[in-house]
Amino acid sequence: MSSPSTRTAPALDLHGRTALVTGAAGGIGRACTLRLAAAGARVRAVDRDATGLTELVDFAGRALGTAGGGAVEPYVLDLTDLDAAERAAAGTDVLVNNAGLQLVRPIEEFPPDVFHTVLTVMLEAPFRLIRGALPHMYAQGWGRIVNVSSVHGLRASAYKSAYVAAKHGLEGLSKTAALEGAPHGVTSNCVNPGYVRTPLVEKQLADQARAHGIPEERVLSEVLLTDSAVKRLVEPEEVAEAVAYLCAPQASFVTGTSLVLDGGWTAH
Repeated sequence: MSSPSTRTAPALDLHGRTALVTGAAGGIGRACTLRLAAAGARVRAVDRDATGLTELVDFAGRALGTAGGGAVEPYVLDLTDLDAAERAAAGTDVLVNNAGLQLVRPIEEFPPDVFHTVLTVMLEAPFRLIRGALPHMYAQGWGRIVNVSSVHGLRASAYKSAYVAAKHGLEGLSKTAALEGAPHGVTSNCVNPGYVRTPLVEKQLADQARAHGIPEERVLSEVLLTDSAVKRLVEPEEVAEAVAYLCAPQASFVTGTSLVLDGGWTAH
């Protein structure tokens, strides 16, 4: 019998598995799509950005074509169409709920229609996607649900009422899915990054500057990273590796929890 120091951890092998990633055209979703496809999965890349999906598929074909990876299949979908979202998840083995949007405004100035849209895309759509995926997962006795949450699923920040509410709700949904899924071999977890180098974060800079009354160039150091011990943005590929870990054999006992990648933001 090999000693713990000489054992080799099982590699992530998703050949024969179907994964679905929302918000797949860019940022974290793009990185997750490529990582899961590299592990052999057939990835259903869901986004409303048809052009972005085309570029992703072209890139994946070049990057994975000779590496024995899986395939990336574009699936153009607006997640506010909840019935279509649930249908899209049928037959899914790995579900990554990643799609999100952000608006930075004080509560008294926050547009109610935007609040509704944020909650629809970032909480109700994940519920419908999980609902659509579970019958297949339960039938085969295996499934992985990974919800890309945020440090804002654990802590609040001013001016982000819709985003914080949605992420806090996603944490509860994920835990409930973990409790229900455990007897069926299905795990459900959150990944909680701090500020990630994505277009979503880059678009926040002007809004944050306006909300806090400071120049845009000061937002990164004085607002976004002020409570982070590690003074840099998280890279999308780092988040994708956390997602991949939760799908790997060595994470089969990890469920109902939140994997935090925040550079020490929540250590205070």
